[in-house]
Amino acid sequence: MEISHSSVLHPNKVLVATDGSEDATLAARVATDLSRRTGAELHVAHAWRDHVQVLGYPTLMWTDYSNIYERKAGRLLDVQVDSIEATGDVFVQPHLLHGPPIDAILDLCEELRPGLLVMGARGLGLVGRIFVGSVSEGVVHHARCPVLVVRGGEDSWPPERVISGDDGSGGAGLAAGLAGGLGGLFGAEDVLVRARRNPPEPIGGWSAEDRHRLEEMRSREEVDLKERAEAIRRAVGRRPGVRLVEGDATLALLQIAEEVAPHKTLLAVGCRGLGAVGRARLGSVSTNVLRAARGPVLIYSKHGR
Repeated sequence: MEISHSSVLHPNKVLVATDGSEDATLAARVATDLSRRTGAELHVAHAWRDHVQVLGYPTLMWTDYSNIYERKAGRLLDVQVDSIEATGDVFVQPHLLHGPPIDAILDLCEELRPGLLVMGARGLGLVGRIFVGSVSEGVVHHARCPVLVVRGGEDSWPPERVISGDDGSGGAGLAAGLAGGLGGLFGAEDVLVRARRNPPEPIGGWSAEDRHRLEEMRSREEVDLKERAEAIRRAVGRRPGVRLVEGDATLALLQIAEEVAPHKTLLAVGCRGLGAVGRARLGSVSTNVLRAARGPVLIYSKHGR
């Protein structure tokens, strides 16, 4: 497996989506930090839409209300941009978007093709602060670029550990390569994890021949995992440690994250599941990790390249 990264971020652009919330402020700080460390272009986007109820009056003119929403959104974006630029040495390219947040952000990603999209974990709508499951998760499901969803508070960045799930797929390899490169910017510990499950034990137990075959299967997976770790070293200059564990992939990643400072652990997965059998679509391991992790999560969609 070869991971085609000529730099940490490729192309060298960081896009952060903001709504002015606490999580979005953290996302902006993370994106600014990565922009400085990689020399990437920094783009900041905010999506707004009309929230007008006609209330049974079909002749009601609501254009002025639309202007109010647009001006409010523009001020929010200006405040975020000014806050970033006040830290110095960073030029920000703002994008005021009109439309449903998920669609607007995805459309901008198609236009910019950023090397990384950074978002907070609690949605980007103007009304309320929705948990993962709405805007953030909707963008992750469909984005054609890597997405970093940040959470865990101000102390969660920079990460001290990077844990990448591996299932032998291209998406998982790309996620691990990018996560390893990002972790290298901060000297973070890097671990490549693969979960495996043996078939159900037959009635009467395993025969000696069966046990030999199972051990051979485990040995082959260990060799493959080490080869993928070596591919990451060639791509980003750092070789992650490897751990082959028995059991469910989601639980394995979360349990390893919990071993040390989980809120400062970056979990990285591809857009397809990490089970030993089959390649489940986003909605299994990737979504479960995104919902349950206590620190930042990187999701890499293979079709984004």
